[in-house]
Amino acid sequence: MFEFGRDLRKLFDKARESDDLGWLELIGADLVEAEARRETVDAGRVSCPRPFESWMRAAALWREHARRTGRRESLERAAKCASDAARHTATPDQTAAAAIESGEIHLLRFDLFGGPATLTAALADAQSLTAERPSTRAAAAALHARLCARRARLSGQPNNLLDAAALLDAALHGARALPPTAGDELRLDRAALALEAGVARRDGRLLDQAGRDLRALVESASPDYRPLTRARALALAGAGLMALAALARNEAARIQGQALFDAAVDQFTPDHSPLDWVAVRMVQAQAETPLLLLAEAETLTREPGLILGALARERRLAAEAALAEAMDDVEALTSLEAIVRRRLMDATRIEPLDWAADQIGMAHLAMAKGRLTATEPRAVGLMLAEAMETAREWGASSLMQRAVLATPETVARA
Repeated sequence: MFEFGRDLRKLFDKARESDDLGWLELIGADLVEAEARRETVDAGRVSCPRPFESWMRAAALWREHARRTGRRESLERAAKCASDAARHTATPDQTAAAAIESGEIHLLRFDLFGGPATLTAALADAQSLTAERPSTRAAAAALHARLCARRARLSGQPNNLLDAAALLDAALHGARALPPTAGDELRLDRAALALEAGVARRDGRLLDQAGRDLRALVESASPDYRPLTRARALALAGAGLMALAALARNEAARIQGQALFDAAVDQFTPDHSPLDWVAVRMVQAQAETPLLLLAEAETLTREPGLILGALARERRLAAEAALAEAMDDVEALTSLEAIVRRRLMDATRIEPLDWAADQIGMAHLAMAKGRLTATEPRAVGLMLAEAMETAREWGASSLMQRAVLATPETVARA
């Protein structure tokens, strides 16, 4: 037992020195935070022999912690470490590498909290990068392609989607110079883009490409070593299959998609990666998600302004409205309305996406109350229109879609 423990420590000590941070998938979010703190302290020591590399490593660790937990503080720590790395550059290539890390942090900030302006600024910086080493050039190309993919998905324009897909293809050709985790992120982005475009355009070629990418990721990502990458690929495949099942009204495809979601959830626990767990659960059962599960998802995503947190809150309010309506409980609906109204009145302290989620939730409550009391709910169309506009401005397409789904047919026709 002692020999095993010592050998395991040696394995992790060796992994800590590697450029590939794939080993982080084996440890939970709390241990990732501990590793980030340790690396930050080491980088800040006067005696640190390689401050640039240490600050870069600390930035990547804090970024990974932010990606799993959605904590703004971790994201800010990552940005601070990247800035400290930039102050210790000795070559133009190191300057480019520090700028790439900063761009990765901006990309994650958009994924977590929205804000197309952040995306545009990061893209402008990525286009001006000049690198010397092949690995740094490949990393710059990967960042540029992933940023363009985000912007193309926001636009929804077919030509933009195809152009972004071509950039991801080119970046993947150069991914051999990158750590395996970077190549996996590119494949996930390409698969997501191909799925979205393929479903929207009924394009079998794009859907086949997405299927090949996801199959390759699932087969290469061992559940014993890369559980999060495997889970993300399985969940994306499940989402794509469920979307196709809805279009074709194919029950067998829906069941297969559900099985993929179940497999994704089995890869890890909520404390290992809270946001991954919530993301899978939120898509897994779009129609009928248990209220207890939605409450747990909301608890895990309480960071103000977090897109997943806003979605969890809106889904929980919708579920509570449906439950109160099913029980003919007008008093419960009135109490929930009062709670949401108090939050909305404090507009200076509520984040825009949280405000939008509450607006959609208030619309759910008003419509449920209107049906029980046989009265016409007031300003529902305005609530949902403002929520939609806010979600669109912040690039939160999933929240915007929830507002669209909540819109009554009479309001939609008007």
